[in-house]
Amino acid sequence: MLNPEDLFAAFDPSTGTIDGRPTITRHLSDLRGLFLDSTAFETAVGDKDPVVYTVASIDFARGEGQLHCGLGVINPGRVGSEYYFTKGHLHSWKEAAEFYIGLRGRGLMILEDEKSGESAVVDLLPNSTVYVPGHTAHRTVNTGDTPLVYIGVYPSQAGHDYSSIENRNFRKVVVEKKGAPAVMDRTDFSHQYQS
Repeated sequence: MLNPEDLFAAFDPSTGTIDGRPTITRHLSDLRGLFLDSTAFETAVGDKDPVVYTVASIDFARGEGQLHCGLGVINPGRVGSEYYFTKGHLHSWKEAAEFYIGLRGRGLMILEDEKSGESAVVDLLPNSTVYVPGHTAHRTVNTGDTPLVYIGVYPSQAGHDYSSIENRNFRKVVVEKKGAPAVMDRTDFSHQYQS
């Protein structure tokens, strides 16, 4: 049966909310161990533990062939020279692909093939899309000075695997260098923080 309440949802890209839908809020402390500058991280957490991002979700229906979506908002900011980012994840159902649609702000997506380890970093801008293939870890980074707002659309059975990323992190980082975003290999960037 087609119920209009199950087929329509209004969202507000300025607030990152979807009417009547749950929102997950991630504070900086929820990203412990993911940023390389641990001193800057602990100082920021101790000062205010700022909200880094929120995701409001729509799960219209479950089952094969159904879709879910999330409205994400990443606030502007940095820990040391690393720009704010999402935890990043693989899908539990590894074959699941996803589309990201940029609405506001400026950002990048780090994509990493789980089999080969090959990475790509792609712009996420207003009125643009980024395709995330199956078997690909993905993280969204806000490189601007305003909130980055986007929608992600994925199969309802995709699920989220955060633990793989928490255990190994991404091979690429996005840092501020000379006033602009720069992509670096994590190992090269991490040498600054080794004693």
